[in-house]
Parts: sequence; C-alpha cells; structure tokens
Amino acid sequence: MKFLDLQRENAPYAEELKRVAAEVIDSGWFLQGERVASFEQQLCSYLGCRYAVAVGNGLDALRLILKAYIELGVMQEGDEIIVPANTYIATVLAVTDNRLVPVFAEPDERTLNLNIHHLEHLITSRTRAVMPVHLYGRSCWGEPLKELAGKYRLKIIEDNAQAMGARSRVPGLSGSCMSGALGDAAGNSFYPSKNLGALGDAGAVTTSDAELAEVVRALANYGSHRKYYNRYQGFNSRMDELQAAFLSVKLNYLDAENAKRRDCASFYSKLLKDTPLVLPESAGEEHVWHQYIVRCGERDRLQEWLHSQHVDTQIHYPVPPHKQSCYPRYNHLQFPLTERLSQEMLSLPIAPGMTVEELSFVAESVCRFCMGRELSQNK
Repeated sequence: MKFLDLQRENAPYAEELKRVAAEVIDSGWFLQGERVASFEQQLCSYLGCRYAVAVGNGLDALRLILKAYIELGVMQEGDEIIVPANTYIATVLAVTDNRLVPVFAEPDERTLNLNIHHLEHLITSRTRAVMPVHLYGRSCWGEPLKELAGKYRLKIIEDNAQAMGARSRVPGLSGSCMSGALGDAAGNSFYPSKNLGALGDAGAVTTSDAELAEVVRALANYGSHRKYYNRYQGFNSRMDELQAAFLSVKLNYLDAENAKRRDCASFYSKLLKDTPLVLPESAGEEHVWHQYIVRCGERDRLQEWLHSQHVDTQIHYPVPPHKQSCYPRYNHLQFPLTERLSQEMLSLPIAPGMTVEELSFVAESVCRFCMGRELSQNK
C-alpha cells in the first residue's frame, strides 16, 4: 500500500485537468496570464484575504515575504524570527536565506504545533516576527499569539504549506478564520502531495497588506514592476499558467476532500484508541489531516513491521532543523521535546481516496504489532 497514490487521488477530476491543460496549450500563453490571475482571485475569495501572489513554490513564498519586509524597512539583516523547533526545514531556510536569525521554540505536546503560550521569554529587542507553522494540517492560532504580536509590534507570518482549508476558532488579524489568512502574511505550498496539490511545484503568498503584496509580486519577477525596469534585486519565482489552471480545478474539491480526510482520521483513531500509541487529537475543522501522526516508543520497529505487511509509512521528521548538518552553528542547541518527537513520530497513510478496507488493514496491522509487543513484554 503506497503512502500516497497521487494517480488515484487525481483520478476523479483527471478529465477536467486534461481539458484545462489543452486550453492552456491552445492559448499559446504560459506565464503571467489569465489563468494565474483567475486562480489568485479564487484563492483570495476562498481564504478571505485581499491579495494573493502566485509564485514558484512554498519555500519561495516564505522567502519572498521576508525579503519584502526587508525592502520595506520592517526588518533588517540580523533581526530575529521565532520559529518552531518542530517543523520541516523549509521554514528555517526561508529565514536564514534572508540573513535573519531563527529563534527556535518548543512545540505544544498536545497539538505538536508551536506552543504560543510560551513565546514571550524568547522576545528580544531584535525580534521582528513569529512564524507559526500549521503543522500536519492543524491550524496554529489563538488570542495569546495575537496579543503578543500587538504588544511587541511583531509580524505574524504563517507557514501554511500543510493546512490549506483549515479553519481557526479564533478570527485572524483581518477577520478571516482560514489558515493562510490569519496573520499579516502567509506562505502557501501546492506541492503535489499537499491537500491542494498542483501537478508540479507551485506556491502563493497571501495577505491583506497591499504594499507587501506589491513588493512580493515585483521581487518574484526579477524585482521588476515593469519589464526591464528593476526596482529591487529580485529573483524568478512565478507560477505558470498550467499549474494555475490545475489548481483552479482542484480548489473546487478541497473542502469535500478535507472532510474525507477528517473521516479517515476519525476512523483510525477509533480503531487505534486501545493501543499504547499516542494518537493525534481531534480538532474539528481546525485540522485538515495532511498527515496522521502516531507516537510510538518503538517507532522504527513499528515502521519495519508495517513495511513487512506492505504498508508504506513515512517519518515527519527524523532530524529537527537545529540538528541538521547544514546548520552546524545550531547543533549544540537542545530542545528535548522536539528531539523526542523526532524519535517517536510515524505518519500512517491518509488520503481522501482511501477505502474503509484499506484504513482497516493499516489500523489492524498496527494493532497486531502492539499486541505482539505486549505479549513479548509479559513473557
């Protein structure tokens, strides 16, 4: 059983995707055209924000937000950005690429997201932003984060790579409850495996700040507002017409598919509730279940067992950013909870197209492992 079968997941609307691909090909216009503009408007309407800038990928979206804030004088090299210690490395790469300083914060053990109740002691005179990551599909938001940002005049930059369609119970800064429109700006990824996935690399910056959107759009186009006139030292990060057309089709199905993911997660949790595993917490519409994470003290053995049962799993993530070899200056840091999670977490297959039989097989395979370990320990 594949961890994620993209061919099967795209099959329900394959004919629509082929049709819009043919329309783009026949149009003869492949960059910065009507399809991109239309998708940007559609995304704004869905999220409840004023501006969307379609870019090359999710990492670029975060890089561009920070670079734009530097161009606007909101930040400068050496300023600090609070980031989760428990996250994918792209969050941190965006910070260091702009010669800003990541300040790592431990997660909340219950949600696995940034612990927004324990950030204030990390704030210094150089802190300029907090970058919450809506990890595994669960929104990371709350009044304490809004209050902290207001008190210290910090920007809130969402990493919304994994949670398109998640809704917060607490409205964001501009009134929307949708992840991607909660803070001052958000970086969104449409990598093929995401809940809203393109058929290649793609991303977007979303915001309700007109000035920020204007600078991001120029930076993503070689730093140019007008061809051959370059206001900034930008780079090339533009979504193409084909990916925009695909995403416009798939956005129409997103809420229904996220609902199916919630059903899958609920089914797993029901079947696994009597195991010794630590299961993810149900969170209603705050969670869109990009991943279903279980925690196991014998994670590697569990993964090996599932592999022997032909169940593919993944580890998100085996090495925290501060322990990666590309960041030797942070290797000495210690974040006990983050490091323990990296040794315990295992992602089970989850997708809208999974059948009850498939979900049952995965869960029963996990239960057989747990029962076998318990019998072994009791001998």
